[in-house]
Amino acid sequence: MAGPTVRRGVLLGFGVLWWWAVARLVLARDAGLLEASVAAGGWGLSVLPVHCVPKARAAGAVAAGRWRQAWQAGSAGPRGASTTASPPRRSDAGSDPS
Repeated sequence: MAGPTVRRGVLLGFGVLWWWAVARLVLARDAGLLEASVAAGGWGLSVLPVHCVPKARAAGAVAAGRWRQAWQAGSAGPRGASTTASPPRRSDAGSDPS
């Protein structure tokens, strides 16, 4: 029971601090770097995603190591190329009879 109460108290304290900084920036002529830093930091935290779930529970999450496997499979081709297309012709190769 104490955990959620403490958490709410801390969040309320941070909210009050942020509003104080914003109010000082708007209303006080002597507001400076401290208030601007607190206001910008609070705004930056507000744009973070807050409705996150662990990757294992997320719908449509990419499996761990999938990107590594894709990069390794891509570099296994000829000369390390990640494509199966023909190499480009050199300028002195002549024309292809069709």
